[in-house]
Amino acid sequence: MIPVLLAAVNACYNHTNLAVRSLALYAAGTGKRTADFREWTINQSAGEILRGIAEEQPNIVLFSTYIWNAAVIQNIIPDIKKILPGVIIGAGGPEAGFNPQNFLKKNPALDFIIYGEGEKTVAEIVSAYNLYMEKNGSFFAKDFLLEMKSVRGIFMRGANGSQNSLLFTGEQSLIKDLSLLPFPYPEITDPDNRIYYYESSRGCPFSCAYCMSSLDRRVRFMPAERVFQDIQRFLDAGVRLVKFVDRTYNLKPERYISIWKYILSHHNKKTMFHFEIEAEFLTDEALLFLKTVPPGVMQFEIGVQSTNKKTLCAVGRSQNVETLFENIAQIPRTIHSHLDLIAGLPFEDLKSFGKSFDLTMELKPDALQLGFLKILHGTEMEQYAKKNGWTWMEQPPYETLSTPYLPYKDILHLKDVETLVDAYWNSGAFSKTIAYIGRTAGFWNCFSGMAEYARRTGVFSAPRREQFWFEFLAHILSGADGETAAILTNRAGKMHSDVAKELLRFDFISAGKKGGFPPWYTHIYSKDAHRSVLEQNGGIRNARLDFAYSDLDTFTVNPMAEAPEETRGSFRILFLYRGRNPEAKNRQILAEEILRGKTTP
Repeated sequence: MIPVLLAAVNACYNHTNLAVRSLALYAAGTGKRTADFREWTINQSAGEILRGIAEEQPNIVLFSTYIWNAAVIQNIIPDIKKILPGVIIGAGGPEAGFNPQNFLKKNPALDFIIYGEGEKTVAEIVSAYNLYMEKNGSFFAKDFLLEMKSVRGIFMRGANGSQNSLLFTGEQSLIKDLSLLPFPYPEITDPDNRIYYYESSRGCPFSCAYCMSSLDRRVRFMPAERVFQDIQRFLDAGVRLVKFVDRTYNLKPERYISIWKYILSHHNKKTMFHFEIEAEFLTDEALLFLKTVPPGVMQFEIGVQSTNKKTLCAVGRSQNVETLFENIAQIPRTIHSHLDLIAGLPFEDLKSFGKSFDLTMELKPDALQLGFLKILHGTEMEQYAKKNGWTWMEQPPYETLSTPYLPYKDILHLKDVETLVDAYWNSGAFSKTIAYIGRTAGFWNCFSGMAEYARRTGVFSAPRREQFWFEFLAHILSGADGETAAILTNRAGKMHSDVAKELLRFDFISAGKKGGFPPWYTHIYSKDAHRSVLEQNGGIRNARLDFAYSDLDTFTVNPMAEAPEETRGSFRILFLYRGRNPEAKNRQILAEEILRGKTTP
């Protein structure tokens, strides 16, 4: 039995809910372990979640609500009251807590909402529950709801649970000293497959109009020494990925650099640490330090959002785009960098967005997330959007449907571009081809042109896997139907389709050993040449395996050159695949360098 059940419904299994863990462990400091948490996912049936809740026999259920789980939670709340008629149900988190009046109105079976930071409020509820049970022995929901009126930080229904009147118990004070928060993962389970979320600070000093973090600009920091201890626990457990959820990690240079230095000096060669940063504010010392970080230690998420200065001003982002881009360019390739753009912002039409897209892609991010503006309750953007003609979804995720600058058809076009960016750039499977096309034909021209053609020809309606995307791009580069030839050549013919085709072949064969080759691929191969190159590259130890985990092909340009179009000739390349060693990486070596002894096996 869990008397006070903190319920999380995650987006998928490998996510861990930080909020319910922090609430439960902080409340445990009040005495009895009355509160505990359980987790489900949005992919589980309502029946599974209901059964799991019922098995714990709670008297109070408190849900952690977000955009991705609000619909699931709201659907099951009425059914919980049917199977547990004496239960009290509450909700907290951004989806409920930032618009409590509306959330209570839409969910008549819901009894209360926690407003703002939840640790103190939940701890007070647990203390009140323990006192109530010591005094009464049995639990009666109506009586305990009266007791809860003395707990700050709660929106609840008025007299007799009226749906028409609400009571707010008053502002709850913040936790000023974050070191009072317990480490949220006393037991770390499945460290290889689960993502562990961690916060070393709360609040954000910036005022982005579309972001909920702008509603609380009071920034508090966990002491660095405590952060070191927590990081060490992740390292000792061999966690694969730790995501810092600090809204802007790099606010105090001395502090954030010291944490990075601790990670590097104690690293276990396994754990990746993810940070959301404002690259504009990286100091010279920070940029110098980052050059010492090897692969597999840190990754960054960086919000560009737009390069249109009028747009940035309208949404309260005062970033210096030039400094931002200069700093991003200095982040070494050993650190995986994920850049964000937002479609649907003020003063941003397709032309303006295309410029932002081009400038951002020219930085060669490891991933580009093309997001769509969400009109979130309580933000400045909600009021701006209402006054200025935005339309958006009524239900989560509240995504923009149209703006005065982007009609719905343009939003749909950007959705298609997003699909192609994921397939051709973020997958990493087309790195040579798309880098060349983007450099010579323009990234926006490339993705926008392909999206238009794909939509007209029904491509987005077909089943799509990696092999499909190779065939689609090969078809475009062939110019077979007369229409495709012009898609990628809008910059004075700088993009040479024969070079792009060779790079596409290179990307295709680099990915792994092929059981066969598709019709568009010409495999220029000689088994004798393959054997000769293998012998020169360290010898043949096991002929069957050595041939199985390698390949040889010849190209008319050098795909590994910075400017392959300037390297016309004949280039034989040996492809070595990871085979049975998952830690190894696929490699490509110019056969001529092997034969000249300029490379090692």
